Amino acid sequence: MPEIIQQLDEQALVWIAEHVRNAVLDPFMKLYTQLGNTGMLFIVLGLVMLLWRPTRRAGFSALCAMLVGLIVVNFTIKPLVARERPWLVIEHFVNLVPEHDPNSFPSGHTNAAFAFALAVWASAPKRWMRVTAVCMAVVMGLSRLYVGVHFPSDVLAGAAIGSLCGLAGAWVVKRAEERLRRRTPQAPE
Repeated sequence: MPEIIQQLDEQALVWIAEHVRNAVLDPFMKLYTQLGNTGMLFIVLGLVMLLWRPTRRAGFSALCAMLVGLIVVNFTIKPLVARERPWLVIEHFVNLVPEHDPNSFPSGHTNAAFAFALAVWASAPKRWMRVTAVCMAVVMGLSRLYVGVHFPSDVLAGAAIGSLCGLAGAWVVKRAEERLRRRTPQAPE
């Protein structure tokens, strides 16, 4: 990571730890960030969306997007960059939740959240669903900073990559539906 970005990341994270963390937010942020472990919250929501016909496309899009994001981020970029976690770099820095993956860049939780959110944004039938998905993704990214397991640039990169994966997932599912419709004979009316 370029030195100037590393310095800004460290300063921002220390500021969050000193000025934003508090006894009221701690339990919520710890719980919410851990719901994102292995993308579980968003995988479950995607599976639930498959059960209701009007949200089925959004569910498939989200699951497809998260799979692409998993491959791109967790299996490719993270091991290649191998950026250390904040508590390993910043002296006396305390993270609020355990994190077993030693690689920090980009944020996998944020990637999954934004992949889900943008896929839902591109394909969900109701505006409230789209807005809720994006808000959930933003809070996931902020929670990763709050609990101190990622630098701000990790979260921004995770959001950007996840957003692209989300749009790609929605595009793939839409194209697959179109191809399937063209191949399926229509019943006479």
